[in-house]
Parts: sequence; C-alpha cells; structure tokens
Amino acid sequence: MRVPPLPAVADLSEGIEVFDQAEVLRAFAALPRPPYMVAGIGLAIGVVCGLTFARLVQDRLEGWKQDRLALLPLATVETVLPWIGLVIGVTLFIGASLQVFGFAGGAALLVAFVLSLATAGALWVQLSRLMEQVQAGTFSAVDFDNFDRFF
Repeated sequence: MRVPPLPAVADLSEGIEVFDQAEVLRAFAALPRPPYMVAGIGLAIGVVCGLTFARLVQDRLEGWKQDRLALLPLATVETVLPWIGLVIGVTLFIGASLQVFGFAGGAALLVAFVLSLATAGALWVQLSRLMEQVQAGTFSAVDFDNFDRFF
C-alpha cells in the first residue's frame, strides 16, 4: 500500500521579520538613565551655599567680637538665601542619589526635601540658640548629646 504524499505546506517564515533580542529589550524595557548630573549639581549647590552660609556666620561672629555688633536676628536676607540654597542643593543631591537606587522621582525628592528641611531647620534652631548664648554671655561648651536642649 502506497502512502499518498503530504500536501505542500507554504513556508510561513517568508513574511515574518526576525527581531534581535536586544532590540526587543530596548523597545519594551528601556531603563532610564540615573540622574548623576542632578546629584552632582545638587552637591555643588549645597557645598557652595553651605560654605557661604558658614562664612556669613563667621563674619557675624567676628564683627561681634571686634565691635560688639548684634548677632541676632539671624534671619536676614543675606543669611536666609544661602540657607535656602543649602536646602535645595541637599534636596537635589539626596533625591537624585535615591533615584540611582531605584526610587521613583517624586517620592525620592519628597523624602529628600523632608530630610534636608528637618536637618537644616535643626541647624537653624541650634545656631540661633548658640548665638543668643554668645550675645548674652552665657555661652558654655556645646553638648550635642543632650537632645532635650537641642530643639
């Protein structure tokens, strides 16, 4: 008994375009570039504004020692602007650094802003209290371990 030949099957691969796996991966799983540049810019802003703020406070203390100029109020335009720049720079640096480790952009910047604002606020309060003590003549050694007097 003779087996009849199978009908001819058309070659199905003729109209199909072959894709490279790397090309498919780039199209559907595009990884965003980490914001290294934003972290660097934030670090630069934070360092420059921090050094400026420190120099302004140091100049104010020198003026008080030399001529008994007033130390307070600390919240003048010339000291608030570098302080705001310091907060912005630290926020950008921490936020971009968190994004490098996979945090979403908005959440990273929000967490970074809360952290930097809390730290800078504590710095401002502590510095104001130290200047009050210096101006009143009751300045003693600074005790950073005593947190009930820190805030």
